[in-house]
Amino acid sequence: MLQMRLACTAWRWHTGTQWIRHCPATGLSSCFRRTYVAYPAEGKRGELDISAIPPERIRNFSIIAHIDHGKSTLADRLLELTGVISKTGKNKQVLDKLKVERERGITVKAQSVSMFYEHKGQRYLMNLIDTPGHVDFSYEVSRSLAACQGTILLVDAAQGIQAQTVANFYLAFGEGLSVIPMLNKVDLPTAEPERAAKQIESAFEIEADRILKISAKTGLGVEQVLPAVIEQTPPPSGSEDKPFKALLFDTWYDTYVGVVCLMAVKDGSIRRGDKIVSSHSGTKYEVMEVGVMHPEQTPTTQLRVGQVGYIVCNMKSIAEAHVGDTFYRDKFPVEALPGFVPAKSMVFAGVFPIDAGEFDRLNESIQKLTLNDSSVSVHKETSAALGQGWRLGFLGTLHMDVFRQRLEEEYDTNILITSPTVPYQIKYRDGTSKFIRTPADFPDANVMNDYVESTMEPFVTSTLIFPEKYLGSMLELCTAHRGELQNHTFIDESRVMLKCRLPMAEIVTDFFDKLKSKSQGFASFDYEEAGYDASDLVKMEVLLNGEAVDALAAVMHKSSVVVAGREIASRLKDVIRRQLFDIIIQTTANGKIVARETVKQLRKNVTAKCYGGDITRKMKLLNKQKEGKKRLKRIGKVDLPHEAFLTIVKRAE
Repeated sequence: MLQMRLACTAWRWHTGTQWIRHCPATGLSSCFRRTYVAYPAEGKRGELDISAIPPERIRNFSIIAHIDHGKSTLADRLLELTGVISKTGKNKQVLDKLKVERERGITVKAQSVSMFYEHKGQRYLMNLIDTPGHVDFSYEVSRSLAACQGTILLVDAAQGIQAQTVANFYLAFGEGLSVIPMLNKVDLPTAEPERAAKQIESAFEIEADRILKISAKTGLGVEQVLPAVIEQTPPPSGSEDKPFKALLFDTWYDTYVGVVCLMAVKDGSIRRGDKIVSSHSGTKYEVMEVGVMHPEQTPTTQLRVGQVGYIVCNMKSIAEAHVGDTFYRDKFPVEALPGFVPAKSMVFAGVFPIDAGEFDRLNESIQKLTLNDSSVSVHKETSAALGQGWRLGFLGTLHMDVFRQRLEEEYDTNILITSPTVPYQIKYRDGTSKFIRTPADFPDANVMNDYVESTMEPFVTSTLIFPEKYLGSMLELCTAHRGELQNHTFIDESRVMLKCRLPMAEIVTDFFDKLKSKSQGFASFDYEEAGYDASDLVKMEVLLNGEAVDALAAVMHKSSVVVAGREIASRLKDVIRRQLFDIIIQTTANGKIVARETVKQLRKNVTAKCYGGDITRKMKLLNKQKEGKKRLKRIGKVDLPHEAFLTIVKRAE
């Protein structure tokens, strides 16, 4: 019966998202989403045939720049130029597919797209990867560059070189990529292309005559971009005669097909029906579909050496996908590629569900989101005040805020995120050391005095670029945040690049906001890890009637304890509801009281019913009330409401 049904049913691929099933016997048709249960005949799936393009005519390149220098706009113009999208005039940041990206106007997730371009009578396959510009998403940039042979360094002609421009250039330079410099926004009235070109020549030793001058918004000079990429970017290395080998550099989760893997093919080729193996786990998979992003998932007949595309291989478990993994054809093992250095979390925060019944659903949501953002580290955590949750590690505070927004918008979760902390290191007198990621792990005062040799905190080397007139304000800002000034240089006659060593804990709070405020928005900021140094750290605890509230504890430098202690005590006084007894709020550090506030008790008028008579009647009622309050204070427990805690955390953010 099954054979008869298959015989009388024709399958074909339609619009890239649906199967159309047509039965000749009945004349009926039906459509539904991809299931990969039955395969259509070859050539009837609407697959792109890119096998005719040899590796010599493939170019893999990315666009890197500081935030808001026009990367996504340039990508839109290139997509229009190659016919991937129509020239409607309404194309704005087509590759920024996430809701959070469109709302904030920034790129947070690297996106790839394949284009076809005719150059000197030959057809080229151009694989473009649009990368984020903010320092918190530098891991996305580094992974994207591993799949490229060249990169476009885009600089705003009005703003010139900024901090992330410098960081991204050296990232590409370290990967050995061909760098193609371009000046964007040259049509603006405030543009100074000659000055920006001199900055590029001075900072990166790139000849000014190599720099292209374009305007991605109006399309001015954009037709020169792809020819420059073809001529200045080498084709991918590798051989089609060697066994299949591919690098997994990105993944995402699809509700219908499971994990989708984005790979760069280093050797050989792969097509639907082949069996591949993961070098990391040794698990075998059958390839259900291969294709390229054009700009959405578009199936192809095969993926060949040098190409970048996606593979659907029936990978159902999220835990099976490891970014940086090497895949090879079954029974043809190859040497694994170096992969990626794991991202090092710089900021940690606790994540808890508002409703404890949502724990399992939130756990699944975090797993799916970390599949798409592998730079987030996840560890389970339990708090006496907030219940079960997770301690998540991020690359920065913007990274943390974007992750929170994606959890709430893409997975409809309601969560509470605690104030961000950084990882500290404790060195004991017996020679051992321990990393502290939560304040609960920090040793108490007795252990500190008897067993701890030193406490250490992470430092970063920061780069600030700003106009000369703000030099005094920037020096004052760095000094106020315990910074150590290293050097400052003039990159041209009016702009200064300042190098400063700062504690990581100082920049995860309001440092960036103060930087923009003091420079009227003209300063840019970038940082990189600079190791650990000894520091005088203490643990500040919050006591309510002598009972510690673990969720409000914090580790900080000794110089900040008094100000922070008074602030948290004052905020708690405003949000804790009055009880029938006094509530004493204290903040302590090293066994000493730093600040104290008192929430006065409610006083019921027990003598209201006494409208006359002897005074002893009133005294009897008052003494009875007094004894009751003493008993309440002895056995009563102060409960910090969830809403009050939420208010405190939001104000802290």
